[in-house]
Amino acid sequence: MSWLRRRKSSQADHEAADPGTILLRIEGMHCSSCVLLIDEELEELPGVRSARTSLRAARTVVHLDDPGAAHTGELIAAVERAGYRATPVN
Repeated sequence: MSWLRRRKSSQADHEAADPGTILLRIEGMHCSSCVLLIDEELEELPGVRSARTSLRAARTVVHLDDPGAAHTGELIAAVERAGYRATPVN
């Protein structure tokens, strides 16, 4: 594994450990429009400060206003409304 991949992996692990952050695995994306659609759908939810989706990693990092601002089920439902499948990353 290259040093850059290890660095990105450890960064994602660190973000997932933050109680105000939820990490989701996304299935069904194939272009940058998919990424934008998912981010927009998530950022419309109350309590979501930002959403950052990576097409290459097939993941979304959701930053919440506070740890209890949104539940994982609400985030998954938003991704499904956009037409994709999401599962939480532990």
